[in-house]
Amino acid sequence: MGLLQEKNEFDVERRFSASYSNPEKHRDLVDESGAVPGDTFDVGTGLTGKLQRLAGRFGVEQRGIERVPEDERTDKSVFKVGTMWCAANMVISSFAIGVLAIPVFNLGFVDGLLTIFFINFLGVLPVCFFSTLGPVFGMRQMILSRFYFGYYGVKLIAIFNCLACLGWSAVNVIVGAQLLHAVNNDVPGWAGIIVIAAGTFIITLYPSSVVHLYEFYSWIPCFIIFLIVLGVFAHSGDFSNLPMKVGSSEAGSVLSFAASVFGFATGWSSYAADYTCYQPRNTSRIKVFLWVFAGLMFPLCFTEMLGLAVATATVNNPAYADAYTNDHVGGLLAQVLFPKLRGFGRFCLVLLALSIIGNNCPNIYSLGFSLQLLSRYTQVVPRFVWTLVGSIIYVAIAIPGYSHFETVLENFMLIIGYWLAIYEGISLNEHIWFKRGTTGFAPEHYDQPQKLPPSIAALGAFLLGVLGASMGMAQVWYLSPIGKLIGSPKYGGDIGFELAFTFSSISYVVFRYFELKHFGR
Repeated sequence: MGLLQEKNEFDVERRFSASYSNPEKHRDLVDESGAVPGDTFDVGTGLTGKLQRLAGRFGVEQRGIERVPEDERTDKSVFKVGTMWCAANMVISSFAIGVLAIPVFNLGFVDGLLTIFFINFLGVLPVCFFSTLGPVFGMRQMILSRFYFGYYGVKLIAIFNCLACLGWSAVNVIVGAQLLHAVNNDVPGWAGIIVIAAGTFIITLYPSSVVHLYEFYSWIPCFIIFLIVLGVFAHSGDFSNLPMKVGSSEAGSVLSFAASVFGFATGWSSYAADYTCYQPRNTSRIKVFLWVFAGLMFPLCFTEMLGLAVATATVNNPAYADAYTNDHVGGLLAQVLFPKLRGFGRFCLVLLALSIIGNNCPNIYSLGFSLQLLSRYTQVVPRFVWTLVGSIIYVAIAIPGYSHFETVLENFMLIIGYWLAIYEGISLNEHIWFKRGTTGFAPEHYDQPQKLPPSIAALGAFLLGVLGASMGMAQVWYLSPIGKLIGSPKYGGDIGFELAFTFSSISYVVFRYFELKHFGR
């Protein structure tokens, strides 16, 4: 009874300062496992308490990076986890990745198809694995990362995650706005951006259960429209079975296309546990893994292979080539749908543009957790406030980017995407070799810096991972020394992800051995 009374009297604003100044006292006030009960969020007389009470009245999620108590993990449906990832990837952005194989990387149809399947298979495995840890610990992915990178080292990871969330949200919303403009030239780009961003913001204000609910249904109309695209295109006879090429240029092209496919597929790994942390601890990890795997592999392979197929028409059909040159992916889809379906084709394109909402929901929902992780001052700010701030920032980037620097923004996002290989190289090695599975974690230590890894090994391995990426990347802005040795001298071949993962993995195992031996944690 005394413990319950202390919880109710606990001020939400003092909670965060207590967790830094006196972690032991913080845990006594909250929960012996470090979990924060939901009834503590609207307690307090300050601004944070008032904002949280206001949010609670409208059903807006009050919880941020705090661990979820076991008695509040009531979401028992693993099927919804699969449909959420299905909706996030059954979108025009995934279709656009497949299109790149022909006009950008000059691949044939079969080699493009095989690359899409096998690289997506590899790319989604870390997302599936990290998703299984949400029910075990009741933690967000970035908080879970404290056990891999340490209390202070994970802040660097959070910064990269923020850049990824904001940057890709801006790129995605620009693509959606271009589709709306292709349907109706009277709709300015900024208007399409604001409409899509507003829809995303409203959904991500609410708990992950609402995100799950929206994504549960939103993939269905998108899937139907892509089926219509497939049927109309197949009936048109414009498909061209481009032959597979040979030689060093082919190897370089496959590696570079594989980097784009892998980066898109594995990009969800830094959010994975955010959408399973409300599930009971006894949830089957195998079921979570398999549903996430199905929810990712099906839409990624289907949409990217469809994009690849449609893009083959750009080689031998001038109408498709001109459509892609003038209006990019939107032009290709318009060329498929408009001549045959007319007004209904325009309606389909509008729905595909709005599918960007489903694609951006995980980005913006998870953004707040990374921002809260940066300091005790940012942690005091409720997640829904950071959702608003993040939405304003990426809209402010997207509106000028729509007309002036979309390509620059996309190239920048591709370059910083290498951090995901480094993140996985460090996290997986710590989990497997040093934690030796989930039994090696002490989840109640998640907010205690002195009981988490010192971050020295993780940061050292991260820097060497960056070195590996810089030695192997082949991007528009930079052709690395090793990258230029693969494929054609002009374009090279991208092995940045492979070298980033290898450098960070090997160095981390060595550094962590000595770090653990010296510090004992």
